[in-house]
Amino acid sequence: QVQLVESGGGLVQAEGSLRLSCAASGRTVSSYGMGWFRQAPGKEREFVAAISWNSGNTYYADSVKGRFTISRDNAKNTVYLQMNSLKPEDTAVYYCAAARSLYNPTKGGEYNYWGQGTQVTVSS
Repeated sequence: QVQLVESGGGLVQAEGSLRLSCAASGRTVSSYGMGWFRQAPGKEREFVAAISWNSGNTYYADSVKGRFTISRDNAKNTVYLQMNSLKPEDTAVYYCAAARSLYNPTKGGEYNYWGQGTQVTVSS
């Protein structure tokens, strides 16, 4: 089993920053592709960012490119999402996910494990 626990969410003003953390237990994160997704009220879950375990290549949704950065610390079994220049439309529950095999990092159905989510609220 792989357990993922997100932290770092909270309330922040527009143009502010937050860093989300995803701590893994049960298995080593380094052997999995990792992604961040979010779900806003009344909307479906959407892809935010992903990082491959083998190459370290990163992928971003157009809506967050240039503002968010995904990174990984294998020694700590932790994945991060640095969020800068936050906008009210970034308000959502953010979920960390892990995939054994990842052919399309933007598809939530390809991920095998999910965290419980952490709330991010951006005020205007």
